[in-house]
Amino acid sequence: MIRVGIIGGAGYTAGELIRILVNHSEAEVATVLSTSHAGKKLIEAHPDLIGEKEMVFEAELSEEVDILFLCSGHGKSKPFLDENKVSDKTKIIDLSNDFRLKESGQSFVYGLPELNRDEISSASKIANPGCFATCIQLCLLPLAKHNCMKEDIHVSAITGSTGAGQSLSETTHFSWRSNNASMYKAFTHQHLGEINQSINQLQPGFKNSIHFIPFRGAFTRGILAACYLKSDLDVGEAQQLFREFYRPHLFVQLSENPVDVKQVVNTNKAILHLQKEGDQLLITGVIDNLIKGASGQAIQNMNLLFGLDESTGLNLKGGVF
Repeated sequence: MIRVGIIGGAGYTAGELIRILVNHSEAEVATVLSTSHAGKKLIEAHPDLIGEKEMVFEAELSEEVDILFLCSGHGKSKPFLDENKVSDKTKIIDLSNDFRLKESGQSFVYGLPELNRDEISSASKIANPGCFATCIQLCLLPLAKHNCMKEDIHVSAITGSTGAGQSLSETTHFSWRSNNASMYKAFTHQHLGEINQSINQLQPGFKNSIHFIPFRGAFTRGILAACYLKSDLDVGEAQQLFREFYRPHLFVQLSENPVDVKQVVNTNKAILHLQKEGDQLLITGVIDNLIKGASGQAIQNMNLLFGLDESTGLNLKGGVF
């Protein structure tokens, strides 16, 4: 049995990890750390776990585990690893953006299984991708593989409120977010770095711009990304490239019909739809930002690290209406 430790255990991504791991046949949660909830029961932060996981939050890492998930947020993983001794035998999956870019100088493998499955399987440290980055990359990587992206790319994407984390702010509380929509970080979103890095991995020398406009939606979870660019491919040719690229990857599905967020909520799926209008190829993708965009993908990576079937523990129920 894989013994799991979770750092930053009171947040949304940690809560999702625990919910998945409770039903994982090959893993158990051994310790959960939270500086804000130390000494309190897990159910005080995650009340839906009542009757499933009777544990308390710890203040510090006091026992060796087989794998450590870092869920404390951006900019906090590197200081934690610098200040705390973690066994060389312990595998690490970081859900922040601290180690996603190669220039971070650390020995972390970028954890998008549809791009780096073999490297992940033999690694010991994984940088879990960002949620927007996951959805947008899955929309673009088959084109990059075949050197088909020769023009600027335009992306409009909307995310649910859980994408902002559990801490309250002016743009996350209910009275502001409900019945509202807003744009933020236009053209400058932090996930652009990892998206460009992955595209260049498959299509070296890609220098065109990715014009990314992110939106906040009045819903709790899910991402819809619309990516479009000029292309000489007809829709049938593009669909064939996507089918071939994702044939070995069970969590990515190509739909003949337009997609929507409710298709993927509470699942580890990514569903893509392609269409062509004039010279513009449009790829629309949907994922659950907390699962395929965070904790579910982290479990997918854990399964690969320990030689398990990639889908172990991820037979999640979707279709929430």
